[in-house]
Amino acid sequence: MLQTFNEKNRDLIVNINGKLVHRDDAGVSPFDSVVQGGDAVWEGLRVYNGRIFKLTEHLDRLRNSALALAFVEIPSHDELIEQIKRTLAANKMRDGVHIRLTLTRGVKITSGMDPRLNQAGPTLIVLAEHKPPVYDKGGLTLITSSVRRFGPDCMDPKIHHANLIQSILAKIEANNAGADDALMLDPRGFVAETNATHVFLVHAGRVITSRDVACPEGITRATVLDLCEKNDIPCEAKDFSLTEVYRADEMFCTGTMGELAAVTKVDGRTIGDGQIGPITQRLSTLFRALTESEGVEVV
Repeated sequence: MLQTFNEKNRDLIVNINGKLVHRDDAGVSPFDSVVQGGDAVWEGLRVYNGRIFKLTEHLDRLRNSALALAFVEIPSHDELIEQIKRTLAANKMRDGVHIRLTLTRGVKITSGMDPRLNQAGPTLIVLAEHKPPVYDKGGLTLITSSVRRFGPDCMDPKIHHANLIQSILAKIEANNAGADDALMLDPRGFVAETNATHVFLVHAGRVITSRDVACPEGITRATVLDLCEKNDIPCEAKDFSLTEVYRADEMFCTGTMGELAAVTKVDGRTIGDGQIGPITQRLSTLFRALTESEGVEVV
């Protein structure tokens, strides 16, 4: 599942604070908060045929995260959309595109943790790449990481921040085990998410996902729950343990970068019959239909 270089991205134009520059010339100050302490928020967006799916929901989450981190200035939705449009136009992009939208607290007058040192900002980075969904739709293999997801009493996952060290450490464990990704538990031992995606189980025809206690408020997660409700597929958000994972009939992950992807093996145990299950297939089809018909036009 290792991503490889896409030749179409060789001459990308990157947007930093409204300035459009070649990827080789793009950069941020060493005094920027994202460099000094990962002090930034971000969103992943996907472009389908000139439209960004769930754009408003993503920008709402970006703003909410910035508010929680007490950013002094936050660009409006209209300002953010304008810079996204400029970036896509500069790269002549309209489909099969993933956008990484990053908003940092800005630039400090000297190095240090104190936000009062930030006297210029924020910094907005719009990185658009030609990138299809990254997960193998034939079935993923997961291992359970020793790294736990924080609960809201430590670092509230509702803040979609750019400090991804927990996820990176979990991904290293998955790489060393020869797995695609790592399943992560919360401090109580219940399943939270993977290092990069939300997790769903199917048991006896019922779709189950983790409560958003130790996992972010996922946009794709919410879309899948909505699809279940509208299509009479029983579903619920609840705490569940690894034992429930191992005995599930189906399992799949969700996220903007990978859409819906089946999981067929966890910790050496085959999930269900080791194939993509019927409910996973149905929800994938319903999700694809949504992305083909909905979204905010940006191209």
